[in-house]
Amino acid sequence: MAIDLSPAQIEALAASGGRAGRPRLLLLLSSHSYRTADLLAAADGLGVEVTVGSDTPTALAGLAPGATLTLPLADGEATARAIVAFHAHYPVRAVVGLDDDTMIPAARAAELLHLRANPVAAVAAARDKLTTRRLLAAAGLPQPPCRLVAWRRELATAAAAVDYPCVLKPRDLGGSRGVIRADTVAAFVAAGERIGRILTAVAHERRGQVDETLLAEGFITGVEVAVEGLLVAGHLHPICLFDKPDPLDGPYFEETLYVTPSRLAPATQVEIWRTAAAACDGLGLVEGPVHIEIRIPAAGACHVVEVAPRTIGGLCGRTIRLAAGITLEEVVLRHALGGGAAAVPAQLPPAGVMMVPIPHGGRLVAVAGVEQARGLPNVAEVAITVPIGHRLVPLPEGDRYLGFLFARGPTPAAVEATLRAAHARLHFEIEAVDG
Repeated sequence: MAIDLSPAQIEALAASGGRAGRPRLLLLLSSHSYRTADLLAAADGLGVEVTVGSDTPTALAGLAPGATLTLPLADGEATARAIVAFHAHYPVRAVVGLDDDTMIPAARAAELLHLRANPVAAVAAARDKLTTRRLLAAAGLPQPPCRLVAWRRELATAAAAVDYPCVLKPRDLGGSRGVIRADTVAAFVAAGERIGRILTAVAHERRGQVDETLLAEGFITGVEVAVEGLLVAGHLHPICLFDKPDPLDGPYFEETLYVTPSRLAPATQVEIWRTAAAACDGLGLVEGPVHIEIRIPAAGACHVVEVAPRTIGGLCGRTIRLAAGITLEEVVLRHALGGGAAAVPAQLPPAGVMMVPIPHGGRLVAVAGVEQARGLPNVAEVAITVPIGHRLVPLPEGDRYLGFLFARGPTPAAVEATLRAAHARLHFEIEAVDG
């Protein structure tokens, strides 16, 4: 799959190659990234030269010297060295990778070029859920019991040894892909076998080796929130705290609603930010965006679910544009190019996003109700991101959403109600497919 660039983006990138004396920004973009358009728009607004680095050729290949760079993103070291070679001819001020498969290559390239970035070891630790758990425990943060399981040979043994309920998950997949709750021994074994099939499919996609292990950890009860922040020289600058109104209790963990500002008690919010900062310290993250998932039990301390040294996934970052009047991508790129933390208001006006879930697998035939959803008061945007005719794969095997709904309103509760009403207007025709 090639990166999808609009004619306007192609023209802007081609023109950027002639901006003599402007700093050059290298954006590493995977072929399936949701962020391409928003990142390019932010870069264009900053007036910098832009190079798009990807594992597939873009529409600009051969058109504008220095505007594109084809890279072996699956090989982080080879990618980093190719970027160093490119830098000799087209000096870059910053290397930015905000997708799961571009974060480590970007960090390694920045390290070789002595640019502002996180240490490679810290990014790699955040990508590996087992390493994350171990480092956070060493930092004194409360952790659920967890163990590594070899899914081909010890599922039955592990299933008899863990406490229930528990959650099984791959070590390095994002977006809740492959994350399954188990309440019994039989469910544990079935979930482990299913994750094994997912890991086998992922290895085929990546043309790499199959991960023979998965993580089994205790299920943390309570509400879940998402923290969006920017690290500058090791200090966490808050950007946004999202509530997740829909409970995430399994058996799968498909996220739907994000609403800001949080409706949690002020003291709880302070503890969330303290926990987020401690998690970054524990992993050794010091620069750039972070997206952190945290659970708050009814009693006890906050528990970190995941730390990702990137921005929020999908198109969800547009919520911050709605709330703060600036784009999240602009905040991140300004920092990468040498700036500090942007001035984000301490209290953002209410806004939210719904990630439209895939109801069941099949082929998308038609979408109805889009204009009705757009016509509702306070709906800011309805973006259906899956083209007609494409196959839909729900969680836990899949890693995509049907689209994104955005809303603003006078209160967080009003935003939530608007998003639910907009979603109710949408109807998806999905036909069954073989295999």
